Amino acid sequence: MHLAVHVPAADDPVVRADLRTGLPAGLPADFASYARLARTAERGLFDFLLLSEELRLREDGGSGHGADAAGRPEPVTALNALAAVTGRLGLAASVGTRFIEPYELARGFATLDHLSGGRAAWHVAHAADPLAGENFRDDVSPDRSGPSAAPFARTAEFVAAAREVWDSWTPDGVSRPFAHRGRYFDIAGESTVARSPQGHPVVIRSLDATVDTAPDAAQDTAEDREFAAAVADVVLVPHRTPAAGRVLHADVKGRLAGYGRDHDDLKVLSRATFVLGDTIAEARERAAGAADPWSFVGTPESVAAGMDDFVRSGAADGFLLAPHPGPGGLDEFVDRVVPLLQERGAFRTRYTGATLRARLGLPHPVWKG
Repeated sequence: MHLAVHVPAADDPVVRADLRTGLPAGLPADFASYARLARTAERGLFDFLLLSEELRLREDGGSGHGADAAGRPEPVTALNALAAVTGRLGLAASVGTRFIEPYELARGFATLDHLSGGRAAWHVAHAADPLAGENFRDDVSPDRSGPSAAPFARTAEFVAAAREVWDSWTPDGVSRPFAHRGRYFDIAGESTVARSPQGHPVVIRSLDATVDTAPDAAQDTAEDREFAAAVADVVLVPHRTPAAGRVLHADVKGRLAGYGRDHDDLKVLSRATFVLGDTIAEARERAAGAADPWSFVGTPESVAAGMDDFVRSGAADGFLLAPHPGPGGLDEFVDRVVPLLQERGAFRTRYTGATLRARLGLPHPVWKG
């Protein structure tokens, strides 16, 4: 089983719930809060931590400071800082492809991979937010033609161009010119950053829509699944029933062969939430009032059993967790659930492998110079 943790926002309650940070309620978290969360995830032997990106403040009750954006740092910069206070935890950032160039992104993630010793991951987002576009003087309204009109094609080409940059240095440290000539990007030059420890940072992709028991009934498109199978090392999927999870898991992995990839070249992680209690009743009480249903609600024993059964049934290869927004947060899961998963033989008891790719069981990219 693979485990990762998602940190949606700077003032997310999970980040600032621990009063030991000394932060007044309502203020964005400082670096110490992020560092503590990262250390907790590493103590729990998690594969990686994912920081989200938000490029624009939004109206929230007229204040213009939505809780999902206010105070949020630029994620790659934050992860470079976290690399200095962690040693094995993977560091993933969600960065969109609309308001950045392939060379700039490739250079930034290669730098993170070097500074972290091979722990960088890029969560690819291709959605073009019209409000964020205003910050860049870039009109990405849906009714306009142009780069945002064919997001899958443009994003796929963006990833291909970034890979050209990553492959512009040989594995033995010789710099060579890169060139990508395509419909959306026409770039050529030489990168200043040598090939990084992982060759390419781990590439993550999300399937965001509702999953039914039949692949053609899902609201995400076949094109979205093909995109994930073609470019991703890890795909994040909505958490649903084990039966629906098995169908989606098989469907996405069944597409890999069409791109010359093996079954284990892609890991499927279910985006899951949890609420723990000393009793089932206590856990249900803590979970009451949530806008969305929690994925796992119960005692540490029942949650560990449910997660183990979900993975063993073939519904996923692991989980991207969003902790309960209360005191304890991720600590509670690490202290009470991880040991039970280890006792069941479902989760590692120590880190192995030198890089995030190795710990995820992913192949090292073949250099295509």
